[in-house]
Amino acid sequence: MIDLTINGERLSVEEGTTILQAAETAGIKIPTLCYHKALSPYGACRICLVEIARNGSSELQASCQYPVQPGMVVHTDSERVIRTRKIMVELLLARCPNSKKIRELADELGIKEPRFPKRDEDCLLCGLCVRMCEERMGRSTIGFANRGIAREVIPPFKERSEVCLGCGSCEFVCPAEGIKPEEICKKEIRPLTSEFDENLSQRSVIHIPFPQAIPNKAVIDQENCIHFLTDKCEVCKEFCEADAIDFNQKEQVLNLDVGAVILAPGFEEFDARLKGEFGYGVYPNVVTSIEFERILSASGPYKGKVLRPSDQRHPRKIAFIQCVGSRDPSCNKGYCSSVCCMYATKEAIIAREHEKEIEPTIFFMDMRAFGKDFDKYYERAQKEYGIRYIKSMVSSVKQMQQTKNLKIKYIKNEREVVQEEFDLVVLSVGLSPSEKIQQLGRRLGVELNKYGFCQTDAFFPVKTSKAGIYVCGAFQGPKDIPETVIQASGAASFAQGDLASARGSLVTRKEYPPEIDVRGQPPRIGAFICHCGINIGGVVDVPAVVKYAQTLPHVVYSMHNLYTCSQDAQEIIKEKIKEHNLNRVIVASCSPRTHEPLFQETIREAGLNRYLFEMANIRDQCSWVHMHEPEAATEKAKDLVRMAVAKTARLEPLQRLRLSVIPRGLVIGGGISGMAAALSLAQQGFEVYLVEKEKELGGLMKKIYYTLEGKDTQEFLKNIKKKISNNQLIRVFTNTEPKEISGYIGNFKTTLTSGEELEHGIIIVATGGEELKTDEYLNGKNKNVLTQMELEERLSHKDSEIGNLKCVVMIQCVGSREDNRPYCSRVCCSESIKNALKIKEINPEAQVFVLYRDMRTYGFKEDYYRNAREKGVIFIRYNKDEKPEVLEDRGSLRVSVNDEVLGEELILQPDLVVLGVATVSHQENKSLAQMLKVPLNDDGFFLEAHVKLRPVEFATEGIFVCGLAHNPKFLDESITQANAAASRASIILSQDEIEAEGTVATVNISRCSACGMCESLCAYKAIEVKTVDEKRGIRAAVVTEAMCKGCGACVANCRSSALDLRGFTDDQIFLAINSF
Repeated sequence: MIDLTINGERLSVEEGTTILQAAETAGIKIPTLCYHKALSPYGACRICLVEIARNGSSELQASCQYPVQPGMVVHTDSERVIRTRKIMVELLLARCPNSKKIRELADELGIKEPRFPKRDEDCLLCGLCVRMCEERMGRSTIGFANRGIAREVIPPFKERSEVCLGCGSCEFVCPAEGIKPEEICKKEIRPLTSEFDENLSQRSVIHIPFPQAIPNKAVIDQENCIHFLTDKCEVCKEFCEADAIDFNQKEQVLNLDVGAVILAPGFEEFDARLKGEFGYGVYPNVVTSIEFERILSASGPYKGKVLRPSDQRHPRKIAFIQCVGSRDPSCNKGYCSSVCCMYATKEAIIAREHEKEIEPTIFFMDMRAFGKDFDKYYERAQKEYGIRYIKSMVSSVKQMQQTKNLKIKYIKNEREVVQEEFDLVVLSVGLSPSEKIQQLGRRLGVELNKYGFCQTDAFFPVKTSKAGIYVCGAFQGPKDIPETVIQASGAASFAQGDLASARGSLVTRKEYPPEIDVRGQPPRIGAFICHCGINIGGVVDVPAVVKYAQTLPHVVYSMHNLYTCSQDAQEIIKEKIKEHNLNRVIVASCSPRTHEPLFQETIREAGLNRYLFEMANIRDQCSWVHMHEPEAATEKAKDLVRMAVAKTARLEPLQRLRLSVIPRGLVIGGGISGMAAALSLAQQGFEVYLVEKEKELGGLMKKIYYTLEGKDTQEFLKNIKKKISNNQLIRVFTNTEPKEISGYIGNFKTTLTSGEELEHGIIIVATGGEELKTDEYLNGKNKNVLTQMELEERLSHKDSEIGNLKCVVMIQCVGSREDNRPYCSRVCCSESIKNALKIKEINPEAQVFVLYRDMRTYGFKEDYYRNAREKGVIFIRYNKDEKPEVLEDRGSLRVSVNDEVLGEELILQPDLVVLGVATVSHQENKSLAQMLKVPLNDDGFFLEAHVKLRPVEFATEGIFVCGLAHNPKFLDESITQANAAASRASIILSQDEIEAEGTVATVNISRCSACGMCESLCAYKAIEVKTVDEKRGIRAAVVTEAMCKGCGACVANCRSSALDLRGFTDDQIFLAINSF
């Protein structure tokens, strides 16, 4: 090792290191223009000059070339160095006055304008491009020519070269940004475009495919990488400080022994170029919905600005065209893609939120807002955001040549042909399985439907045609995120059932060393500061922060790591804890949201309590928000570290509460969802209590006789009830309801109305729903006015009158999508199609009219809608403000409705009027919700913890929801959600014990006024005001630690200062604040 001094700092570096390299190891920056880590040093720019003092004299040398020597004393910013450097920069500025890089250097040195004549060149003659092309690309496409002031960098004979790869490396390294590859290379230069940004932005050969990639690591595009094409380059290896690049890695084929397979390969969007009438791929301002999604994103190609591709101008009028590649048999996409109506509405709202001047228009056939609260969202889009919806299918899009605007032709009010001009057109493209996905299905031997999706059964919606292989997500059929997440858990439940006998057989329990008792010891803090590559180190002076941390009270060791989250760094932390007898640790790096558990686990492996740890977020809260202020960022990083150290000195060991788990489940509700959930848990080996308030199981399914696909539901119900009764792990209670429920995750106690007490670890709410009872349209007053469910019963029992029917009128949205019940009941449209087809099957001559607002036959149900039209079922659309009228005239029924197509009123005289009435929640839901301490939505259905991330769970852990208790849904969807709830519940039941967090709220009873504010605020129902001293009648808040999540809402709002949060006590927080 060679010892030297740079700017007064003593260093030891390896022999052969240059002064520039030595300075970099110490965090000392020396400016340079012609130096590149991957190339041989050249010393042409002379910007990197340093002063070397030796034997009483000094000399200037180029630090990029000069090797270190023993005892060398170097100054990088002496008066002589700065004076000489200013002259060199001034000369370069005169040569290249428009160079951004030179201008920045000049500004740093206080040079405003050069004193020498300007030449307006775009080349510094630094030689970086020449050396890169020769040394790393192996091409020598360009080189120096001529001498003196005529010297220049050119390809041979100044002609475009056939040897050039078109890689752009010369342009990349050019500090003057003067290289134009298209003037050098004969090949067409095409930038690589980002697949994630739908080719609207560029990417490099080495890139992270998308921000949420798992693992979140960079990949090399081998098809475009120069090394893989020519066996040259390898520049990236020189710069990868983590030494992560291995060009010798080969693709591996692994043979895995598994007990089940779940197919979740996703989908691809429809290729809009197949619908030429819309001009996609020809007109630049016609984009697909997924492209527009990226345009709207803050991380997208335009950084969240709504711009159109042709000229990056802000569009004012935006048109969304629905059903592009959906509901279109001409391109073998006869199904509805289910998600397009809502994502178009979402994108239109977001566009309006970005810029109020934008005027979105959505052209649609049927607005299919059938999900939970989707109709409310649709109404908000119109009323609050002014989004215009036009029921019309656009026939063509034409570009106006001068403005690049787009002219759309459509039919307004079913009769008037209109042409309207828009700035941007968004095509709402459908979902379909790619050819690769279909090949995967065929290789595995699973049956596909005619559209290439996986074929499943209505009663077993996640089972494929091959035993042991399950499916979820868009490969099973088009669906949105909540449905996909639910189906994923549903598929997992079947796989868990298959693997139940092997559960835990491959698990090895992790062993920890005994916890070190730090009580009574003075704080000995270790501070580990992270570079995080350039995320932090590119802005913050990390070595300076390390030095500062060493001066803080109680800090006995401080160091910096390139990536503190790396496995190597974790081992270093453990070693330093032992070496320096550290009893508390702080890490200054990125976000505790993602990395705190990792570091807590590391110090626990070293013997420390995991809560003797603190993080300072010097990335999100510092380097990212001050990326253009390195000095300010460095000072703020010091502040954050100082505050973290102050708090850490008062940290105390906390213990996680260990809770034993009762491996039994309680399912409330014995309909199809409750039975499916109970069976799923039992198949996984868990005991289940199934509680039903009626005298027999079955729920609403007892009134359903066949599915839209023609399946016999009563036979299925009979079989599932038999499975329930024959399963020894399931105990059924009928004519029974929960009377009282207490406890928490893993340990619930329920008292039934029968007086029996049950102990169980989880609860699944499957209380179902019911058909709305209404007197609208003469229902209950005329025997020939029925509900769809009543008609289905008559059809299934082969009522002889059906064969004599001449006219049937079906009225949709009875009690749904109205002010007092604004949601869509989801199933009614398909129920009417199902019964209309059954009537046509029995009596083809019967006239069937369906009066509807929007036909919401999503997914593959669209085929049955089309089939009904082909069989002569007549569909008449009505508006909410002009509902049909049903009158009784001398014993006969008369229906009047305004036909939008004809523009006049139609009078129908049906034999039967059939109502598609709403599905509503049970009145008992309110009392059950209070008992469980879980919320209901405005419509009386149970409210899940998160619509996308936790669609079958409540915020209160250990309680789950499924079926109609959650929202109206079809039989297959209820079964899937029931299995999903069972899957999530089994995560708890499969554990012997669970751990509650150590950071929980505590109550000082002597201060508590029992006001109840904390109880009303707790999202997890973990705190309750109750009597704590019967004799003195003292009431106070009591925290159930097993349920507390440490959010601090109760602490922040306590008026009596009676609450505190372990790990975030007032004392610790004030110490951090006062240290600032």
